[in-house]
Amino acid sequence: MNIYVDFDDCLCETGRAFARLASDLFGINTPYEEMRHFNLQKAFNLTDEQYDQLLVKGHEPEVLLSFEETPGASEVINEWIRAGHEVSVITGRPYASYEPSRLWLDRHALRDVPLYCLDKYGRENFVKDSSFSLKIEDYYKMRFDCAVEDSPLAFRFFDHLPDLRVMVFDRPWNRAAALPEGNYRRCFGWEDVRSGAAGGGR
Repeated sequence: MNIYVDFDDCLCETGRAFARLASDLFGINTPYEEMRHFNLQKAFNLTDEQYDQLLVKGHEPEVLLSFEETPGASEVINEWIRAGHEVSVITGRPYASYEPSRLWLDRHALRDVPLYCLDKYGRENFVKDSSFSLKIEDYYKMRFDCAVEDSPLAFRFFDHLPDLRVMVFDRPWNRAAALPEGNYRRCFGWEDVRSGAAGGGR
């Protein structure tokens, strides 16, 4: 199998980290479970200036490297690799974040997993001269059998793969979203993801 895995809030606890960061920077205390929007500006009710500050700070290397692993992620992914499956991490982070992101993967025993930076969300270039390493047209040439993703905004990148099994990693900001018809399954942890990738029942 070829497997697509999103980085933030699938491999690591990015939402929780940004909630702490919003509290530290601006005194805005929005509990993780009350983050109802994938867009962090809406989630924390930030001004444009605050939003830019949050994104810049949150993408500093030492901050990215401090994100905690989502329990079970590296264990399941390494099981897939040992079984002969190909796993690719497709992140919406800008390429300016590639090196610390790559180092995070290496430190979490995911050295054999390739990392691609794809402009999934059309975000502002909050990092000066930011770019992305995977072009949209090249992404669409890739083929996957399974995907692990938390953002409903990214589902459109699966429309060209009608047989794709999508494991939607449960997060507060996607609980109100109606999942597309087809092979979409809500997963409440990496045990569920493992089962879904193996073709387990809903």
